[in-house]
Amino acid sequence: MNPPPPYDDPIWTGKDPTKGGVWACLREQGYDEGRHLVTRFVWIEGEPDIEVVDPLTLVYRAIAEMKLGKPQVGTTPGAGQIGLVNMPVWLWVTKSENTWGPITRSASVPGLTVNVKAQVNAVDWSLGDGKTLRCETSGTPYDKSFGIKDSPDCGHRYLKTSRDQPSCKYDVTATTHWDITWESTLGDTGQIPMTQSAATQLQIGEAVPVLVDPDGSETTPSTPKVGAC
Repeated sequence: MNPPPPYDDPIWTGKDPTKGGVWACLREQGYDEGRHLVTRFVWIEGEPDIEVVDPLTLVYRAIAEMKLGKPQVGTTPGAGQIGLVNMPVWLWVTKSENTWGPITRSASVPGLTVNVKAQVNAVDWSLGDGKTLRCETSGTPYDKSFGIKDSPDCGHRYLKTSRDQPSCKYDVTATTHWDITWESTLGDTGQIPMTQSAATQLQIGEAVPVLVDPDGSETTPSTPKVGAC
């Protein structure tokens, strides 16, 4: 701006007028008849680039640097194990910065910086038996000390075996929902939804009691056998 704003203007607060100046940054917004120019006044040290980058360009650059990954799925029963009808199934995803958050990154050009934060706020589970489940936590990893009980925050019970499913297993998918928020040094803010999915399979059988007659005089139940595929 020439002449520059008066030096008692708040835009100069903490700024050295000998090391930079106030620039009017214009950006077109809207569509068709609603198109209009939005002006932001910003102090920039030195001189700005000829072309001012739109904040969203920097937002997606920062998101790319986050390298957000697919959820790391954990279940009990796990791979190579067989669960039982109407027995607790525990579901969880392993937390890390790139698969759960929170994670923050920034991107800048002269005169403009955006700060971006990402955090998973829910996991949607598709369980393969027609049921879906939303868990607002990452779930609790199972430990043998828990015994036979339901997960405190993310679990399921199958009412039928997976015998009729392809490969005799239920296809299970976990989809994490990311809440990505951003703000720029020009005062712009925004929110971007994003999802990541990962799949696994669960085999569910049923306990079949087997009667044995060890001496021909009495019948006693033995350890149940698992009937699946």
